[in-house]
Amino acid sequence: MAANMYRVGDYVYFENSSSNPYLIRRIEELNKTANGNVEAKVVCFYRRRDISNSLIMLADKHAKEVEEESETTNEADLTDKQKHQLKHRELFLSRQYESLPATHIRGKCSVALLNETESVLSYLDKEDTFFYSLVYDPSLKTLLADKGEIRVGPRYQADVPDMLAEGELDDREQAKLEVKVWDPDSPLTDRQIDQFLVVARAVGTFARALDCSSSVRQPSLHMSAAAASRDITLFHAMDTLHKHSYDLSSAISVLVPLGGPVLCRDEMEEWSASEASLFEEALEKYGKDFNDIRQDFLPWKSLTSIIEYYYMWKTTDRYVQQKRLKAAEAESKLKQVYIPTYNKPNPNQLSSINGKPGAVNGAMGASYQTQTSLIGRACESCYATQSHQWYSWGPPNMQCRLCASCWIYWKKYGGLKMPTQTEEEKLSPCQTTEDPRIRTHMSRQATQGTPVRNTGSPKSSVKTRQAFFLHTTCLTKLARQVCKNTLRLRQAARRPFVPINCAAIRAECKMFLNS
Repeated sequence: MAANMYRVGDYVYFENSSSNPYLIRRIEELNKTANGNVEAKVVCFYRRRDISNSLIMLADKHAKEVEEESETTNEADLTDKQKHQLKHRELFLSRQYESLPATHIRGKCSVALLNETESVLSYLDKEDTFFYSLVYDPSLKTLLADKGEIRVGPRYQADVPDMLAEGELDDREQAKLEVKVWDPDSPLTDRQIDQFLVVARAVGTFARALDCSSSVRQPSLHMSAAAASRDITLFHAMDTLHKHSYDLSSAISVLVPLGGPVLCRDEMEEWSASEASLFEEALEKYGKDFNDIRQDFLPWKSLTSIIEYYYMWKTTDRYVQQKRLKAAEAESKLKQVYIPTYNKPNPNQLSSINGKPGAVNGAMGASYQTQTSLIGRACESCYATQSHQWYSWGPPNMQCRLCASCWIYWKKYGGLKMPTQTEEEKLSPCQTTEDPRIRTHMSRQATQGTPVRNTGSPKSSVKTRQAFFLHTTCLTKLARQVCKNTLRLRQAARRPFVPINCAAIRAECKMFLNS
């Protein structure tokens, strides 16, 4: 019962295709639609197979940097199979939300921020466990380090200098050191300090009464007094007192100079009503991600200004009202939903007729293979020839299949248990494929999950369609350079049906070689 109960905050598998791996999502909300169905608002996680090769290279570079700093198991200590399977456990967080039917949930999983102090093998030892360290933006196609990472490692540690001996000079740059702004052992009593702060608040209220813009923003005396009582006025008063060596008469004279009383404004007063409205809208969308709030909503404000405004805004009645509204909304929403175990047969399941493999059903299209063609075929992942159930996998013309165990692995982790031929070549130090274009194509095939291993299948090859490769000899390349005037490559390319005068080219080449 508990395994089938899904709550807000759970990480779950969603099935959107019978043949593709599950989607991995985090449930943010559970909402009941008008027709009585339950929809889940979810945060999207992406696998390595979902992002481009250039971003995968960037992710590998980041992983290498992390590995160099950590003191745990290095990837070099892992076997090829472990390296292969570890890549299936890596996810990329995104800020993208989507709504999916709750009936498409296929089970729970666990996703955690990569713990650099733990061995990576701990993720392989646990079923349905994934990790992430980078954030993927599907619209901009970028990868960024997660802002919530735990900063562990030597580069995040403070450099503590040795203690100075008695009489030793301090050669540090004094401008970069902290400045003392208050002395708790001042000659003033607490009562005298409080009286000075009351005077400072009164001066602040009076200053707002004289200021025209303040009278528009705080039309009532009560609002002006409340604004004058905020931290900015108190900070200014205490700073003034400290600068004048805690001399009350001197500090009071500075609060009210010749030009009139000093007016101190904080971010709550500087921001307009429209800017405050934009901030609340941005906060609703991004939460406390102040960089995104500034970039998308308030680019004319500094990051410091936005952060200061946020913490002042949290002390207002507006924040309290919004918090109550959210609490009321949360009460009305579903907290959990029961989804029964999905028991319907998968369309990719190979049926058996009289004990022999039958035709493929469903997403793969019509029955593209005969019964005899699959007899004795091994699993494309583990090479097993015996299984209680088989599933068709890959393009129809390749006639590949997976055993029940490997099919579950494919659906959950988005890859095969064992490294494919191209991945083994990539992991090994000697590269057998010399041409970079062929190697790129093979790696792309492996990334997309296309079968490339030869397991005795008549059609198990890298290319799924006929292709040719034109190899140019050194003499041909030389002729192109020597006989430019005779060849006229551009004209020849525009008129491919006109034959090239090979005799003229041969004669010109002979003349060039003889000379």
